[in-house]
Formats: sequence, structure tokens, C-alpha cells
Amino acid sequence: MRGWRFTDTNVPLKLVEQPDPEPADDEVVIAVKAAGLCHTDVGILHDPNWLPLIKAPVILGHECAGQIIKVGANVKDYQIGDRVGVSPQNPETGQTIGCMRDGGYSDMAAVPANQLVPLPDGVSYVQGASATDAGMSSYHPLFVTGQAKPGMKVGIIGIGGLGEFAVNMAVIAGCKVYAVDTKASARQWAEKIGVEAAYADIADLKDQNIDLIIDFAGFDTTTNEAAKAVKAGGTVVVVGMGILHSTIDTGNLITRNVTLVGNSGGTPEDIANVYKYFQTGKMHPDLPTTTFDKIPEGLVSLEKGEVVGRLIASRD
Repeated sequence: MRGWRFTDTNVPLKLVEQPDPEPADDEVVIAVKAAGLCHTDVGILHDPNWLPLIKAPVILGHECAGQIIKVGANVKDYQIGDRVGVSPQNPETGQTIGCMRDGGYSDMAAVPANQLVPLPDGVSYVQGASATDAGMSSYHPLFVTGQAKPGMKVGIIGIGGLGEFAVNMAVIAGCKVYAVDTKASARQWAEKIGVEAAYADIADLKDQNIDLIIDFAGFDTTTNEAAKAVKAGGTVVVVGMGILHSTIDTGNLITRNVTLVGNSGGTPEDIANVYKYFQTGKMHPDLPTTTFDKIPEGLVSLEKGEVVGRLIASRD
């Protein structure tokens, strides 16, 4: 099998040939049909602070979907031919594929069965891969941490790879959604999806009595402005890691009883729920595709900010 191997910071990925993987007793091997390209991988390639979280050399790719081609001796719930998505992190060991073990930038990947999520009929491999990280990391802060409900007023800051999922799911769920993004094209997309309004400035949310704001940008001032814009007693969930610090007006936070909480990742159950949203036929995030041979070029485009939505390497 072939795969794009990471060896060290600022060393280009290398396309390598290695033996096909064999499953351990509690694992399956999937033929990878689609794999998402993520800013995390850009960080791994260029930021040495990621190295303690990586077991190099390793094939990258932590969000993927495919078809099972081998099954370990103790796996009972899956069989050869099943279509599946892969939750990035093992809920028992904490290991992430594409970081601590070979991932989806490859022809095949061995995956623990407890990370598998059945891919329903009518949901493509491209959609399946996109849901394993972008979808999951949008669903959890919105519906689990944020407890979004039908009729609730929800603000979404940052309509990118994650924000598109959140906007789309919140609208489908019957929330009253207010989107914020500096890009006119992102606001136009949100308006087409069915938001109540789309703004360029977070401050414009103040007059809407917003119950919940999800900050998918995380660029310092975005978090502080979200805390000012949410209604008294409201909640702000921070997901974006644009800058890993923020200066918060604690007087505003305290006197208005605002809840500020962070959210990282999600669960296989979240991914299964994202698949249900795709099954409605109303979920339409931007999912541009590239080929597996062009994954390094795709990561460069992602780094340069040239990608709209979630870029997926596809064999679908």
C-alpha cells in the first residue's frame, strides 16, 4: 500500500510503499475512499509544538471513511464490505489515527473497531469523511456543550470548514441562526442556507438577544466580542484556535452572568448524528475534492487560505 508519511517538522510528506496492514484482533482494515485535509495537519508539518503528540514516522490523515476489507478475530459488529467512517480518537486509549498510528492519507488503514461509525446508505464517502472531524467538531459544541434546541437563537462566528456544518445543522434543527463572517461569500452562503441574518461584525449580534454563540474563529477579540454580544445569562462556546489566547472583559462576564466554555472534538455518536443530518438531504457544506496523489498540494492551498469549506481527498 501507499501512504503520505510524516517524519519531522518542516520536512515534506513522502509518498511511501509499505506492506498492507493486518488487523489486530479488535481491529479492521479499511480501503480508504475519502480523507479530509485539516489545519491540524498543516500545524503538524510546520509547528514543532505538535511533535509530542505525534509518533513519527507516521502516515497522516485523521479524518477518513472507507470500506472494510479485513476483520480481526474478535470483531463481531462489522464485516467485510461494510461502509464506515472513522472517529479520529480512540475512546479507550486516547490515540488518534494519523498522529499516534497510521491514518487515512493512504490506500488502507488498520482501525480499532470501537472507532468505527456505520456509513448509512445515501451518505457518500466524501460526506462520511467530512463528518468525522469537521462535522463532529461542529455538532458537539452546538448540541452537546451548547445544548441548542429548536427555537433557540444561536450565533455562529466563522463560517468556514466547521462553521458551515454548524450553520447548516442549526437551521435544519429549527434554531434561529445568526451568522458572522468577514467574507461576503460566506455570508451569502449562510443566507442561502436559511439564517435569520448574516453579519460582518460580531457587535451586530447584540440586538438579537442571542442565547448561544459558538466561536469557530478563536482570534482573541472574537471570543471577547462574543461574550459581550450574547444575552445576559447566555453561553459562549469557544472552538476556534486562530490565536491561543484572548483578553476577556471579566466585568462583562461576571455582571451579566455569561457562561464561557471551551470545546474540543466529540464522539462517535456525534458523527452518527451528523450522518443523520446528511440523510435529510438538506445538509450542503462546501466539500471540494482533490485526489490522493495531490494531498501535499492540497495542504499548501489550505495553509494559504485558498480552500473554501472542507477539502477532501477522494476515490469515491
